[in-house]
Amino acid sequence: MELPVVVGVDGSESSLQAVDWAVDEAARHGLPLRVVHGSLWERYEGVRPSFASDRPAEQVLAEHIAASCAERAQLRKPEVKVSSEVLPDDAVTALLRTGHEAFALVTGSRGRGPVSGLLLGSVSLAVAARAVCPVIVVRGAEQNRQGAFDRVVLGVGEAPGGTAAIRFAFREAKVRGCALQAVRAWRCPAHETADHPLLADTAAHSHEERASGLLTDALRGAVQDNPQVDVRRQVTEGPAHKVLLEASPEADLLVVGALRRHGHFGLQLGRVSHAVLHHSSCPVAVIPQRA
Repeated sequence: MELPVVVGVDGSESSLQAVDWAVDEAARHGLPLRVVHGSLWERYEGVRPSFASDRPAEQVLAEHIAASCAERAQLRKPEVKVSSEVLPDDAVTALLRTGHEAFALVTGSRGRGPVSGLLLGSVSLAVAARAVCPVIVVRGAEQNRQGAFDRVVLGVGEAPGGTAAIRFAFREAKVRGCALQAVRAWRCPAHETADHPLLADTAAHSHEERASGLLTDALRGAVQDNPQVDVRRQVTEGPAHKVLLEASPEADLLVVGALRRHGHFGLQLGRVSHAVLHHSSCPVAVIPQRA
């Protein structure tokens, strides 16, 4: 059975951008698209719409949001099989549940909530931090969302936490027919550079060489399995989140891994994932990896 791309919608402009990105993604992979809107309209059964109807106003609104977003997706990519539904849950719960049977979950970067100034909406953050499947938060300028740069950027951290992210990034680059820029950041501890300039140069070179070797080792299997993908390796000094954010303005997608520890509850996002979700200039894919 083909797992669908699932997109969460709430009627906001951000969620419409997510719909466009999600149906494009479904088309690239030859997958169906499932449009999901979480609504607790049952709580408002006493409310009736101003026009004649036996159905609660919140139910009418929820069904309209889901149906109109599905229609938008179908018009954009007629070849994609599109379905829609309203789930009787809050948005986070609805998306996390559908994630158990999804190729990926797609959300916008901001919702319709009252705090519009947040860098990232609370729903998107919670889903990215807890989902069992890949989560893509659609953000950035139109050219980044539309794939104008022909480049997927992959952040490669410490193994084994990034193997799922590596596989996902290679698959994305392959179906898009674009380059994959694999990035690993490195830093030289201050105590190794404080004594003498020559020692500092030696220590920095050593750390850079080690980072380069780790990057090559991490990518080896995926490179062998995907010889058609143009892989460009980048080893850069600096904090990982800063290095990745600097690469995001000229990327179509930024892919990072997120380690999920069994038995741990709440948000499971490292500093790098958290930073790029809030500040990236392009869509961000967070790929869960079991510890």
